[in-house]
Amino acid sequence: MNDKVKFEMEFVIHASPQLLYQYISTPSGLSEWYADNVNSRGETFTFIWNDSEERAKMLKRKSEEFVKFAWTENEDNSFFEMRIIVDEITKDVSLFITDFAEEDEVDEAKMLWENQISDLKQVLGSK
Repeated sequence: MNDKVKFEMEFVIHASPQLLYQYISTPSGLSEWYADNVNSRGETFTFIWNDSEERAKMLKRKSEEFVKFAWTENEDNSFFEMRIIVDEITKDVSLFITDFAEEDEVDEAKMLWENQISDLKQVLGSK
């Protein structure tokens, strides 16, 4: 199995950090844009898409700043993180994504994030 490579992406989101955090940290928020449905029990989140289901453990979180998950099926140290960044001068809000993918799947993973963030922006009424 190939080692996964880390990649990062940044998206400007026209929403408050408080509102954005609700959409990246709660099952109800995540089910609005990330998956068809999301359930949680403690720190374990179950993400449901059509007929498939994957579990992830929330490794860390800090209110209005970031959430970090690891897929339970992964046997490596890979994770995905969504971090809210507020520019000190302009006050623009960005969502900074850190994720891992197989080297030959990075472009596909980035495209998936772009589509999901597009859905998030639509839900938030952000352009």
